[in-house]
Amino acid sequence: MDLRRLEYFVAVAETGSFSKAAAALVMSQPAISQQVALLEQEVGQRLLDRTGRGTALTETGSALLGHARGILELAERARADMRERQLIPSGRITLGLPPRVAHALTADLVECFRAQFPNAAIRVEEGVSVRLRESLIAGRLDAAVLFDPPASPLLTIETVVRELLVLMASTPLPARIRLADVAALPLVLPSRPNSLRQLLEAEARPRGHILKVVAEVDSIKTVLSLVARGVAATVLPASSRREWTHPVPPFTAAIITPVIRNRLCIAIPKARPATQLSRFLVQITRELCERHYGGDAAAGNH
Repeated sequence: MDLRRLEYFVAVAETGSFSKAAAALVMSQPAISQQVALLEQEVGQRLLDRTGRGTALTETGSALLGHARGILELAERARADMRERQLIPSGRITLGLPPRVAHALTADLVECFRAQFPNAAIRVEEGVSVRLRESLIAGRLDAAVLFDPPASPLLTIETVVRELLVLMASTPLPARIRLADVAALPLVLPSRPNSLRQLLEAEARPRGHILKVVAEVDSIKTVLSLVARGVAATVLPASSRREWTHPVPPFTAAIITPVIRNRLCIAIPKARPATQLSRFLVQITRELCERHYGGDAAAGNH
């Protein structure tokens, strides 16, 4: 039903007159009469009896009046809620972050978000990029930071930063090292379908290089611990050196022939409409990613 027709009908019913309703609504009497007549056509019954003194509700009109008042009240509540949300947005929003990114960004991100939207709640879900991408497509996340995600017609994907991949070891390394030489070293790497592992293999395989993976470990902290003990070397984005907590610093070498850079991306579901909350979330996440990961330079010895 047309809300305006319901509004005109309620005005006539409450004032008991088309002329009084027209004056209250600052409209012409014929215009209101026409709209009420169209409403009567829509319900298929008469709603008002015209009398010499004005109008009187029929039985159907009395029944509709109660419904109309409720509908108009709900519509006004909805309008008021939308106005309030426009001024001070509320609600809940969920961001997916890979563990390494979550460790670096979450505190600043939540602090900025709460300062901007004190009436809203934010949830940060940690997981590997493959799982976060699945959650995005399933509609369980509003946005996510992903490493090297494949294209999807269901997602809008923005590359924010491209990080240099480096070899990291506990023994001295040259400033630069060929991928062929990296493949010959004992390596500890995350297991498939980790995006970094897939990226590295995608560069090595066409060149005939087979990576010598002696251990598969998904936790970056554990990978670095194994490197610190001299068990094996690893390949990680340059910023991973910040995760190193062992007394003796690692040696790093930039990988060349080819130079390999990953993609740190922000992804959002295309089917989900943008809101003030989601737009700000993407904006502050982009800024923090650029701040934390945008300054990697070619790596050299420790």
